[in-house]
Amino acid sequence: MNAFELEEMSNNHWPALSTMLYDGWVLRFAEGYTKRANSISPLYPSTLDLERKIQVCEELYARHGLPAVYKLTPFVQPAHLDGLLEEMGYAMGGTISVQTLDLDQVPEEPRNRSVEIVESFTADWLDAYGALSGVQPEDRRVLERMLANIRTPAACASLRLDGRVAACGMGVLERGTLGVFCVVTDPGYRNRGLGGQLMLRLLQWGKANEAKRSYLQVETGNAPALRLYAKLGYRELYKYWYRVKKG
Repeated sequence: MNAFELEEMSNNHWPALSTMLYDGWVLRFAEGYTKRANSISPLYPSTLDLERKIQVCEELYARHGLPAVYKLTPFVQPAHLDGLLEEMGYAMGGTISVQTLDLDQVPEEPRNRSVEIVESFTADWLDAYGALSGVQPEDRRVLERMLANIRTPAACASLRLDGRVAACGMGVLERGTLGVFCVVTDPGYRNRGLGGQLMLRLLQWGKANEAKRSYLQVETGNAPALRLYAKLGYRELYKYWYRVKKG
């Protein structure tokens, strides 16, 4: 799977409220909800003076009451940008592992009846995800608008136990690829294999809709999630990291 394609798809699958293209960089704005949706992705070749360009980005984000945050990959354009940002006072803001899976590895098991798949972002799913992940009321409105910006097929998964949603997640399809996002389990139901059951059902949905591969993004410090994804067969393709302007 092409890492550059994954960067494009991940922007599509977790869309910002607005996007600005600036000399090969993708500037994303979503009222501060999630770093990923409020960051600068230097994906394409740059032609303008770099220090001036960084200053313009800082001014643009400040106008929206946001810090300038860069999402950097091993194939960043230009290659010395990370070092320059560090010199200009940008601190590390977290590292993410991008992992992929060939869906031929996903077993054809009977569908888990406790996992419901709905091909829309329902109020029930949003309520459950918001409660399990701690989404604040003001961010819930932003999240709904972001998800409404997804232009390719998507599905929400909910695993119910004891009459309540114990785990949930979502998947987005594009270019024969299933992106998996927002997988979360109620703390009271953890260590019972529910995350794996939910993920398996989402992956089966992707296969049924002609996906050949899957990807996800996970914080490198999230040991339980890393164990779950490794058990399912995901393997790291590359890492990306954030640079955030200090002060």
